[in-house]
Amino acid sequence: MAGSPPVSTGSDKLDAIKQTVTANTPEKLSGVQLYSRFAFAGAVCCALTHGGLTPVDVVKTRIQLDPVKYNRGLIGGFRQVIGTEGFGAVWTGVGPTFAGYFLQGAFKFGGYEFFKQQCITNLGYETAKQNRTAVYLASAGAAEFFADIALCPLEATRIRLVSQPGFANGLVGGFGRILREEGVGAFYSGFGPILFKQVPYTMTKFVVYEKVSELIYKNFVDKTTASGATNTTVNLGSGLIAGFAAAIVSQPADTMLSKINKTKGAPGEGTTSRLIKIAGELGLRGSYAGIGARLFMVGTLTAGQFAIYGDIKKALGAVGGVEIASD
Repeated sequence: MAGSPPVSTGSDKLDAIKQTVTANTPEKLSGVQLYSRFAFAGAVCCALTHGGLTPVDVVKTRIQLDPVKYNRGLIGGFRQVIGTEGFGAVWTGVGPTFAGYFLQGAFKFGGYEFFKQQCITNLGYETAKQNRTAVYLASAGAAEFFADIALCPLEATRIRLVSQPGFANGLVGGFGRILREEGVGAFYSGFGPILFKQVPYTMTKFVVYEKVSELIYKNFVDKTTASGATNTTVNLGSGLIAGFAAAIVSQPADTMLSKINKTKGAPGEGTTSRLIKIAGELGLRGSYAGIGARLFMVGTLTAGQFAIYGDIKKALGAVGGVEIASD
């Protein structure tokens, strides 16, 4: 059955303008249609950025695990790894990195938008807007918890491949060997530290991004008239600052995660006791080993993530979300 004809304003000219505006106004999505688009955009932006920066992550992990050997910084670390193991060595773990962060990105970005909307619905728009920092933090923390359940097995596989050259020939081989020799629990031996790393990381990342972009739009850029290129630039700049902040906050836990996934625990040794032991061995200075490489990596990938995420959302017509940034 055909839809009802549009109501006339009584003026042919006004009717024409009204029809043009309606045709050019994107349809507001909701429910599964909206959040599946958020999730897909998040999956793609995280998989592309983390996958593309695999070489930096390999060198960063080597510095964390063996700072005595890899003591020449990021560039020197690249030269050491490539010089002794070949160019392909810096791409070790790209399979689990891409797959893991595709899943994690879907839960992280899709979950963040979902939980933010739930906060707005339950608190009311004005209350949520007045307490938006708390809304950002709570939404990011909840989303990251579920994202890490998906990420942890693949991250454990990646770290084992990077830290033990020759352990397996890729994602399937490494995943299968850990499962066969150590059981399902081995994939989640690093769940505690990955939460300790990723939850503060993601909370910092989203709240700093939201605050910086809000500041830019409020003082320097008119969001209603900004071009697509301008919005992408704002996303890049806000993401870069957010990435630096998130890297500094989460660096100690990132180092501990690399350490705990490098080898098996001693018989009867629990995750908590292993973490306490590793923390004591590292100290404050040791926990920030590889911070230069990680600042470069996280700043770059976070800037890229928010830029790609914003562009994909726009391309998919994911315009139904509610914003609570200050006017």
